[in-house]
Amino acid sequence: MKRFCTILLFLATAFSGAAQMVTLNGYIIDKASGEALIAANCYFPEISTGVISNSYGFYSITVPKGTYNVIFSYIGYETQELRIELNENRQLTILMVEESKQIEEVTVSGKQKDRNIESIDMSMEKVSVKLVKKLPAFMGEVDVLKAITLLPGIQSGGEGSSGLYVRGGGPDENLLVLDEAPVYNASHLLGFFSVFNSDAIKDIQVYKGGIPAKYGGKASSVVDIRMKDGNTNEFHGNAGIGNISSRLTLEGPVVKDKWSYIISGRRTYADFIGRLAGIEALQKNKLYFYDLNLKTNIRFSNNDHVFISGYTGDDYFKLGESIYMRWGNITGTLRWNHIFGSKLFFNTSLIYSKYDYKLGVPGNSADQFEWNSQIKDFNIKEDFSWFLNSNNKVNFGINLILHHFEPGNVTTGESSFYKDITLTNYNALENAVYASNEQKAGSRLVIRYGFRLSHFQQIGEGKVREYLHPDAPESEEVISVKEYGKGEWIDDPYINLEPRLSARYSLNRVSSIKASYNRMVQNLHLISNTNSPTPLDIWLPTSKYIKPLIADQVALGYFRNFKNNAIETSVEVYYKGMQNVIDYKDGAELFLNEDLETELLHGKGYSYGLEVLAKKQEGRITGWVSYTLAKTMRKIPGINGGEAYPSSYDRTHDVSLVLNYELSKRFTLSATWLYATGNPVTYPIAKYYVQGNTLYHYAKRNSNRIPDYHRLDFSVTYNPKKNEHRKTRQTLNLSFYNVYARRNAYSVTFRQNEDNPRVSEAIRLSIIGSIVPAITYNFNF
Repeated sequence: MKRFCTILLFLATAFSGAAQMVTLNGYIIDKASGEALIAANCYFPEISTGVISNSYGFYSITVPKGTYNVIFSYIGYETQELRIELNENRQLTILMVEESKQIEEVTVSGKQKDRNIESIDMSMEKVSVKLVKKLPAFMGEVDVLKAITLLPGIQSGGEGSSGLYVRGGGPDENLLVLDEAPVYNASHLLGFFSVFNSDAIKDIQVYKGGIPAKYGGKASSVVDIRMKDGNTNEFHGNAGIGNISSRLTLEGPVVKDKWSYIISGRRTYADFIGRLAGIEALQKNKLYFYDLNLKTNIRFSNNDHVFISGYTGDDYFKLGESIYMRWGNITGTLRWNHIFGSKLFFNTSLIYSKYDYKLGVPGNSADQFEWNSQIKDFNIKEDFSWFLNSNNKVNFGINLILHHFEPGNVTTGESSFYKDITLTNYNALENAVYASNEQKAGSRLVIRYGFRLSHFQQIGEGKVREYLHPDAPESEEVISVKEYGKGEWIDDPYINLEPRLSARYSLNRVSSIKASYNRMVQNLHLISNTNSPTPLDIWLPTSKYIKPLIADQVALGYFRNFKNNAIETSVEVYYKGMQNVIDYKDGAELFLNEDLETELLHGKGYSYGLEVLAKKQEGRITGWVSYTLAKTMRKIPGINGGEAYPSSYDRTHDVSLVLNYELSKRFTLSATWLYATGNPVTYPIAKYYVQGNTLYHYAKRNSNRIPDYHRLDFSVTYNPKKNEHRKTRQTLNLSFYNVYARRNAYSVTFRQNEDNPRVSEAIRLSIIGSIVPAITYNFNF
């Protein structure tokens, strides 16, 4: 009791001035659509303090009683300056109006102009959907993931790949979330497009380092994508017709200012049109994908808000009666926001996510079969944001996830010569608690410190093989198989503390220095011996034989703006150390292997690099140039004689140039140019002839590289003069992908020359080797 009283006395003393403080809170939203504005700024110039709105547009700030000029700003919107008398707590919703700028004043991003200097976030980019839509696009399909690869430190997996390599991490080390639901395979058409329809997206935030404590589960990055909420004021729609696909988005109020919806769909139609046109090759073949995004949000009161959102998408490929494939994602999110008092923002999320695929041979032939695989999540999150005072913002919460894995299930017909196969299914619980505080320590220094405590437990129903040598399991050394009942714990849990620390020190009004450290722990592992995700990849949980991947990253950056924040520049350096990195034995067999753990090797890795970014976001010419110099290595016993070797994701140089030119009110020109060092590969260095067969001897792991990658894309957008008597707006986009027809190598293989079998020749596989034009007609109504 004495200790309890002491704590109360301490708290009373610490907040003795609270009676003289008042809180202003509310939402900052777009007046025309009712969409919440994320990271909008609320600033009190008299006392040099402010706050930014959260992911739901909510803001809260506590200041001494008094009358103030309060400035609300968001780039691309008219700044509002209000004279507000604050003698008591007050709730105020701010309706922001988009600016009507002359062409010389065009802006391309949606954030506070000096946010890169003032924000504590580093190694983070907020990607503007408006800007993404201006960029040249393959086959006219705007792709947010392709746009992300134009940023420093983020590389593409190559032509025809939606995989991301972030600071030396693999494609499975990125947490891709759509309205908080994880997306396990973000590719359409084998990687040429992503599953994210830009017409349904409001906000994109990418974290490469300095990752906040609320995020976890992946080792390298977070790509947080938020869907639009739907227009709460009036009905609107937009549509597009392109070379290979069309899309339609409808949104509007059910009850004005209280309840809205959005429906957004997209589908390719080359197969459908081809059959109508009588193209013989498409009569029995199919190749298409579709997306459907749905969302509704209901505001019950100023303190209670409910969001329901969902996504479903599928790809389907069928080659006559020879083979078929289908893969797709389903996600669903139910969220409830509640405000306790004037300072505590609370969000509960119920999340469902599923990725599955099928591969098979149809009919009743002797080679008929169907292979199914899936990963499924049930997720509960409780997140709290406590706007304690103008100097402290506390975030804390819990996250509970149930994972279900089905690596492979093969079923066959009576006439098939294949046998039914069912690989062991897995279940796991992944739980976490987190807390962090963003604290202003004076006028120049801001520190964010916190932690995430993760707990991962594999559970039954399932079975585990016991090996003669558990530290180096071999498939022929299985000594027993232990079975576990439903819900029964399998071995000991993995518990990891993940510290997070970030700091920003303002040198002056136009420059700052930032530093960060974070530990990330990953317990889900993509088992694949390709460099890019494929529909047939297998996910497995951390287990007795597969350890959690642990990544520790430190980063330091200098940020400087020029010309009244019109030009942003930054230089960052980082170092990332990795434990329990997975690689594969030479000749590893991963296909329908019940003993996959016997094909894996574990070791260490590291990555370090320099990232430079210069961005111009105002005026007729906008865009950016980025450069990354990096090195990523692995050191795994059993590979390369135990010596360090380049990771498959190592890219020494990576350059991106992005330009947008507002030629006139009617025409916009856009161009992107990319250059990247070729991927590491292993080539044969000798060959032997044994009993008429040719055997190759290979060099050290990843000691060679395919040719360097570079490509130029270009587009022209035409905006016809708007008819003042109609609400319809139209644009016509003409784009050219791979303008100078570069045959970039996807892979290089070797074969014997047909005329002289003793001569080996290199064969370059190029996915795209010519210019690809596209035209897209867009209209809003």
